[in-house]
Amino acid sequence: MSDPIVKFEVPTTETEPLEAPELTQPEGPLPANPIVTMLALLLAMAILTVCYFASPIILPIILAVVLKMLLQPGMRLFDRLRVPRSIGALLLIFGVFAVIVGFGAAMSGQAAGWAARLPEGMARIEERLAFLARPLQTLQTFLHQFDGNAAGGSGGPSLTETLMKGTQHFASGFFETLLILYFLLISGDTFLRRMVEIVPSFRDKRRVVEMSQQIEDNVSAYLTTITLMNALVGVATGVAMWACGLGDPLLWGFVAFALNYVPIMGPALGVVLFLMAGLLTIDPLFQALLPAGLYLLIHVVEGESVTPLLLARRFTLNPVLVIISLIFWFWMWGVPGAILAVPMLAIAKIICDGVRPLNSLGRFLEG
Repeated sequence: MSDPIVKFEVPTTETEPLEAPELTQPEGPLPANPIVTMLALLLAMAILTVCYFASPIILPIILAVVLKMLLQPGMRLFDRLRVPRSIGALLLIFGVFAVIVGFGAAMSGQAAGWAARLPEGMARIEERLAFLARPLQTLQTFLHQFDGNAAGGSGGPSLTETLMKGTQHFASGFFETLLILYFLLISGDTFLRRMVEIVPSFRDKRRVVEMSQQIEDNVSAYLTTITLMNALVGVATGVAMWACGLGDPLLWGFVAFALNYVPIMGPALGVVLFLMAGLLTIDPLFQALLPAGLYLLIHVVEGESVTPLLLARRFTLNPVLVIISLIFWFWMWGVPGAILAVPMLAIAKIICDGVRPLNSLGRFLEG
């Protein structure tokens, strides 16, 4: 008979090693690993570098995506009416294009008239602004020297060429924007479905759908609200210019409508334009300042009271970051970048609020 097997049990002590705790991401913290933070910063710098050097390609794509969000309610209406998506997309694009061309044709004669009067009226404007001649001459000399040094010293583009580069890229990519916009409108939710298929868990699938819907709804609401408010600003400006004797209310209304898409810089340029127009046409000096004053008053009422009240529930962005984003994207892409600055900042905040590791950045962007 064999001896029974005796099992020895090793006693455990108080210093028994513990299991490694599961690494969880607390609600809204900064990343604990500095390597992850540095890699994220390097990735962001690489993306911005590509956006700068490949702006003729990337800018039409981003502009088409934003326009697709603006026109998406119209596509849903066509879907409910059982209109084919290809025909609905063509109708929307041709409708927007027809409105732009129609306004351009209606105002071309008025704009040509003001352009013909400008060379003769410059002497009148200089005479009425004689008290500013010395400071303006100093500023002009400084800018001329700056342009000369920038062009001659480094062999790079001048200041004017740098400022106009974004606008030239926008004009050259207009056809590409329409083409990309057409196929985006036709595709509908194809990209969202592919993204949902790629994401592994059901929870993440639901989060992707909710985040996509939130981005589309908020950006569409922002662009629609801004467009309607800009239209009201254009109507109010046209009526004000007609009342103060400046004339051509359709032209000045459209100028106010277009400039209001660019925060801060657009209204500032508008004040200068209305000041020059008043000095060119209205005789008493105090009345010549009235068009610029009325335009500034309309902009203050709209920009500081009405529009923030309408957008407060959807967009609570940090105003300092809005200004920095505006300046940065204007430097990057010119006027189109300034128009896209706030929508892109809002999209970034929505994504940061929906992705748990980025909650801290979303909190930083919040107003």
